Amino acid sequence: MKNKLKVLRAEYSYTQEDLAEIIGVSRQTINAIEKEKFDPGLPTAFRISKAFKLPIEAIFFFEEN
Repeated sequence: MKNKLKVLRAEYSYTQEDLAEIIGVSRQTINAIEKEKFDPGLPTAFRISKAFKLPIEAIFFFEEN
């Protein structure tokens, strides 16, 4: 799954640590999501969408190979 998390963080001037604290996960989790090594569960995806005031589909999207 692809995502725009790093771009959105930059727009909001959030560090990985800032976003992690806001949504209640570790900084390492944010890093893994951004590097597309980890797909978040629905509760985490909803908290991310709430933090950026965007629908989940505006942050995460699926690309077939």
